[in-house]
Amino acid sequence: MVLKFFKDWTLPIAMLAGIAGYPFFVSLSFLTPALIFVMLLLTFCRVSPKELKLEPLHLWLFLIQIFGSLAVYRLLAPFNKVVAEGAMVCVICPTATAAAVITARLGGNVASLTAYTLLGNLGAAVAVPVLFPLIESHPGVEFWTAFSMILGKIFPLLICPFLTAWLLSRLAPKMHRFLLERSSAAFYLWSVSLAIVTAQTFSSLLQGPSGQSMAAEQALAALAVCGLQFLSGKALGGLYGNRIAGGQALGQKNTVLAIWMAHTYLNPLSSIGPGAYVLWQNAVNSWQLWRKRRRDEAVCGQDRRWQHS
Repeated sequence: MVLKFFKDWTLPIAMLAGIAGYPFFVSLSFLTPALIFVMLLLTFCRVSPKELKLEPLHLWLFLIQIFGSLAVYRLLAPFNKVVAEGAMVCVICPTATAAAVITARLGGNVASLTAYTLLGNLGAAVAVPVLFPLIESHPGVEFWTAFSMILGKIFPLLICPFLTAWLLSRLAPKMHRFLLERSSAAFYLWSVSLAIVTAQTFSSLLQGPSGQSMAAEQALAALAVCGLQFLSGKALGGLYGNRIAGGQALGQKNTVLAIWMAHTYLNPLSSIGPGAYVLWQNAVNSWQLWRKRRRDEAVCGQDRRWQHS
């Protein structure tokens, strides 16, 4: 019974553990790259390079990611420029590398999600150095410097696991099959990563110099942006028969990168927005997993009734 409870509520428990034990989990932050690499390797063992194809859905998602961020900024800037910057970075930030893990858990199209993750990350690497200097001036940072810095942060943990999975399928099929049979472990590795990221976010909020009013405003803006992105992604994905991947592609963000971008290119206080987004997006993920579990249990119960009738 206890094991079932922990299995059913893994993400909320990981978030609560990260908050309650944040000094301990912050000390484990050096493990995050390795955890991400291994969980993506396990997930990408389920994806063939032949399945990675750009689709019309990806174009719509990309347009929202880039131009939606500008729209959000223009909408909020007249009221509070820092809040506007925090909300903007939550939109333009690319899809989280770990979104493939949640998509697989929800039964979505991992190949489609992976293809968009590559596109969205490359697009952000180009758009951010172009757009952010127009909002906050940083004379010492040139386009190609910023471009290479962003690529250096996102692509090693995105491309290397995929290439490793592909090479194993070609050169070491037994090892590839071994990892494929254990791909479900990626979800639990992600829960450990989530505890660490939540702890880092909570620690930053405690140490942040901004007042409670500013933090509350940014948290509310991040909540609104999070909800709109998940809903928009699901609505667009539904039009193309890819509802789950669409929602995760647009809604689940690389918040660690977003916080870094806010610190580097915008007002550092705007990093509170993506910090709050960590909690909101994983609350949505937890709710989605709960709904899927309820549906699966209902189907299993119905099957058992049919077998006994």
